[in-house]
Amino acid sequence: MWLIPFIFVLLLLSGTAFAYLMGAVSILSFVMADKTQFLSILPQRVFAQLDVFAFMAMPLFILTAEIMTRAGVTRSLIDFALSIVGRFRGGLGHVNILTSVFFAGISGSAIADSAALSRTFVPEMVERGYNPYYAGAITAASSMIGPIIPPSIIMILYGGLTGASVAALFAAGIVPGILLAVALMVLNAVMARIGNHPGGTAATVPSFWPSLRRAAPALLLPVVILGSLVLGLATPTEGSAIAVLFALIAGQFYTGLSRRMLFDALEATARLTGTIFIILAAISVLGFLAGQMGWSQALADWVDSIGLTGTRYLFFLVGIFLIAGMFMDTPVALTLLIPLFVPQALAQGVDPVHLGIVLCFNLCVGLITPPLGKCLVVVAALTGLNYWRMALAALPFIAVQLLLLLALAYWPELSLAVPRLAGFSVN
Repeated sequence: MWLIPFIFVLLLLSGTAFAYLMGAVSILSFVMADKTQFLSILPQRVFAQLDVFAFMAMPLFILTAEIMTRAGVTRSLIDFALSIVGRFRGGLGHVNILTSVFFAGISGSAIADSAALSRTFVPEMVERGYNPYYAGAITAASSMIGPIIPPSIIMILYGGLTGASVAALFAAGIVPGILLAVALMVLNAVMARIGNHPGGTAATVPSFWPSLRRAAPALLLPVVILGSLVLGLATPTEGSAIAVLFALIAGQFYTGLSRRMLFDALEATARLTGTIFIILAAISVLGFLAGQMGWSQALADWVDSIGLTGTRYLFFLVGIFLIAGMFMDTPVALTLLIPLFVPQALAQGVDPVHLGIVLCFNLCVGLITPPLGKCLVVVAALTGLNYWRMALAALPFIAVQLLLLLALAYWPELSLAVPRLAGFSVN
């Protein structure tokens, strides 16, 4: 069995697609563990892993984001954010963060957020006198708000894997998402004073009411989604279908939707959904072997033997998931690590909704953390900035996010207050 990690690393370094890598390693693991008699039931195992009702919401929310992005919603959100905070010192930094808050209610993805906003904000901030690496760093850091404020693709994935209520997870993400935005804006204000960043002027800041009217359809989308879920009017899957319908109507309001735009949106949705599902299928094979070999029980026994319980075990998970987030795609890390580590946390009485928020936030911090932070990579690739210089500029933002992550882990009420008010059953 010692060959398995070697083969895994070798295939990873060769650039093999992760789904094929996991599939190959999983099958080889069955052979080397002398468990080939179980290979015949793997198709049933794969379909059981994917046959989760909550997963149906995922492609529909992705389609919603694709339609809204192609409809030209980004410019209207930026103008509205400018009208609110553009006049302050470091105003474009505040606008960058606030736009990510608004965009989070549409995209649900940090990668999509950083890709959509980096080409707009980084050149504009540089033109206004900001350091280009600071502009890139704040764009990457603020994009992390995307998967925290609902709707969130990774929360749907977590809910499907653990059975936790997706609606409760969405409600639980509101306060952490707002706290993250506030923390980043406070840091930006401090950095603006230290670096003497420019502020907006009345001539360059849009009027509030016209920009609000223009942004209203996009701003209403998360309200419609959350309202239908929190009030019990729709399940997350039904809410995602409502979101698609709303996006189609809003798209007509902005630029009008052509057949080509809709086809491109559907194609992008199918590609991303297929990528996530084939990874789920491949990792489910390894998860089945882990159950046969008793790896999860062995891990639980080890955790008990060293006295990791309650909050200490939660902080242990924070470290594990933070490292995983630096190197893995978020869906991959969730699918691979949740079956191993989450059952023990739930057995110790950790609320699944609180745990979901902490782990999802945790993996998102990894997206802007070197050496392989995916959001930093995206911003660097789209703007032509040096990756390592931008990673250095991102360190203060990473520090703030880590402090907030530890606070979320230590005080469950930060995550669970809104779900309790909405009537969800949480510990």
